[in-house]
Amino acid sequence: MPILVVPTTAVHRSFLAAWDELGPDHERWMGAKSIAQNDEEWTREQAADPAEFERLVEAIRAEAEPETVMPPGIVHQTVLWFVDGIEFLGRLSVRHWLTPPLLEVAGHIGYCVRPSARRRGYATQMLTQSLPIAAALDIEPALVTCDAGNIGSRKVIEAAGGELEDERHGKLRFWVPTGVS
Repeated sequence: MPILVVPTTAVHRSFLAAWDELGPDHERWMGAKSIAQNDEEWTREQAADPAEFERLVEAIRAEAEPETVMPPGIVHQTVLWFVDGIEFLGRLSVRHWLTPPLLEVAGHIGYCVRPSARRRGYATQMLTQSLPIAAALDIEPALVTCDAGNIGSRKVIEAAGGELEDERHGKLRFWVPTGVS
């Protein structure tokens, strides 16, 4: 059964295949730009090298650590990968708090499923599995957004208990309970 895990080198081969599927317009979902390590950007070719991929994984993981110094306006985030064994299926981020721009359009939780794994319920599983993680960060409720025309993502958010607040800048904004008591 697929689960959210801390980024790992074990999925290297399938991670690269997912990167190829998503293409250059979605490199940010692959963690190609590390905020935690001098704003370094990894290319697909660099990530193909096992040593560079290990550095990429470490940089992504560091973004969740409170001691990691982040650039002004950038928040810590816990990045998790949705995997089935060694098969990379998607990526999810839990932002630890919201800046004004995140409050407007991006929210606490963002996710992406690789194209070849879509329409199998994985996004719903990812979002549901992430809610206890958000709760552990004292996020209650979590803001989750999607493009106004993205019916699939809207259904995912509603299935997780999301309540629509409004639309801003072409984004629907939902508040999803995380279970914090």
